[in-house]
Amino acid sequence: MHVSPALSPPRPRDPRLDFFRGLGMFIIFVAHLPENTWTLWIPARFGFSDATEIFVFCSGMASALAFGKVFDQHGWLMGVARTGHRIWQVYFAHVCQFLVIAAGLVWIQQSGYLAECCGLTQDYVASLNLWPFFEQTQDTLPGLLTLTYVPNYFDILPMYIVILALMPVMLAASRLSRWAVFALMAGLWLAAGQGLFDLPAEPWSDRAWFFNPFAWQLVFFTGFAFMRGWIPAPPVSAALIGLSAAVLLASVPFAWHVAYNEVPALLAARDAITPLWDKSTFGAFRYLHFLALAYLAWVAVGAGGSRLLAENLWGRVVNVVQKVGQQSLAVFLASLVLAQAIGILRDMAWGRGDPLAEFLANIAGFAGLIAVAYLVSWYKKQPWRRPPAGKSGPGPKSSDGGSARSERSPAARAVQPAATTS
Repeated sequence: MHVSPALSPPRPRDPRLDFFRGLGMFIIFVAHLPENTWTLWIPARFGFSDATEIFVFCSGMASALAFGKVFDQHGWLMGVARTGHRIWQVYFAHVCQFLVIAAGLVWIQQSGYLAECCGLTQDYVASLNLWPFFEQTQDTLPGLLTLTYVPNYFDILPMYIVILALMPVMLAASRLSRWAVFALMAGLWLAAGQGLFDLPAEPWSDRAWFFNPFAWQLVFFTGFAFMRGWIPAPPVSAALIGLSAAVLLASVPFAWHVAYNEVPALLAARDAITPLWDKSTFGAFRYLHFLALAYLAWVAVGAGGSRLLAENLWGRVVNVVQKVGQQSLAVFLASLVLAQAIGILRDMAWGRGDPLAEFLANIAGFAGLIAVAYLVSWYKKQPWRRPPAGKSGPGPKSSDGGSARSERSPAARAVQPAATTS
């Protein structure tokens, strides 16, 4: 009788990971809703880093859990295969998301309905710079499929695809030592900052991808390294808390538009240090700011996320945010579609800038993200595989083809060898 080797029990989900991924999804929606005044209050307006760092860092941590185990238990080649499968999923999702949004916007724009019913004159296709896709399809369609046509609104998933492709390389380097991984991370980041790894974003110009994946891999693999144990968790200390808080406070004047627009010296200093906070090449100040923010958030939620675990109203809110974080890819795909749809509906009903309209638009978007998360979670459970309530599954077939219960005695059934798991 074949006995399969015992597999290690599945690692329980870290409540902190799902919670912060969920927060990132809500912030990303706010940032993508057109002309949204709520963007004045997202973290990016008060510091160098923003929700993108949260998304990429947490994705690195999640990837260490989801893929690292495959590399460990089944070998490097099987890990590469598993990673390739995920890359295909993300690639397919990116192409479909683009086509859904582009087709939807050009349809509503060309129909003339918005102008007839509401007097809207905004060009929603042009707002995302998508007219070239329809006017130069012979170039843009192949570019879409080869990731050489990447409009700015659709640039996060292509970055993620390339970073995923780097994961087997990093794990191969880890066989030498963790320092080999750190050296590779730093080398790629420094080279990207010098423009050595710019990827083309459109066929008719030399514009590069907004998010350089060879720079942004630094924050992804930082999260990956923490979860793999290559980097130990920092201690909770007053000195580190104070230092992290100082980093966050020091960045506010250079990130808050009210401050640097009112003080010419601040604006000049901000411009002078642009390479250090540049988003495309993931400037060093962005990395430092995010590490400080992540440390304070890690301390705030308590050991093991203990402050996120509660049976009261706060606990229920946390559970909802975590559900959104658990389904981050599906929620992200939906968020960009919802942002455009809700933005158009808001313009049709109220116009832009009305506080009530902005409140309703953002809340509607949050509700949509939550609904998507719970719906996707329900589908993943495959409830149709469970027998209907109050009914048992079909019994074994009798020799004449009918369904019948076994007539063997309990003792006879007990000596039958158990099925093995392979």
